[in-house]
Amino acid sequence: MDKDVNVVQTKLIQQPKLDAKDRTLLAILAEDASLSYSELGRQLHLSAPAVHERVKRLKSEGVITGTVARLDSNKIGRPLLAFIHVDTSSWAVTRSILSLKSLSDVEEIHTVAGDSAMLLKVRTQNTQSLEALLEVIHSIDGFTGTRSYIVLTPHLERGPAPLLSK
Repeated sequence: MDKDVNVVQTKLIQQPKLDAKDRTLLAILAEDASLSYSELGRQLHLSAPAVHERVKRLKSEGVITGTVARLDSNKIGRPLLAFIHVDTSSWAVTRSILSLKSLSDVEEIHTVAGDSAMLLKVRTQNTQSLEALLEVIHSIDGFTGTRSYIVLTPHLERGPAPLLSK
């Protein structure tokens, strides 16, 4: 049995201190990361250099992990969104599923609690390319089954909310 299975986390993850301005800044950037420091400062009632320092600190603390463009999946030829529940026979097999991250159709891979070992979020060109992806998953030794859920209409897709809901 692998030594790192069932390892209890010994160190607590240090949570960065985020004040209300940090959280508002994160909410604005999550909506539109292309805004200038000057525009961000105007919205936050801070100077552009003060906003720059906050962004630099949030990046160094790992709160901001990257800046990306959100793409329209229909316009780039990947209109089929699906979630695939993957069942495996062991944790070793579950870890081998991580090799699927090299496939461009795979957007997210999560180990989960419940009936499945893993949950994949994928976007493909069509049902034939989804079937080809499932064939790759089925070829993994120790794989035991999948359940696929095709999304008809995505109504909300977003990252975590930096503001605490009231």
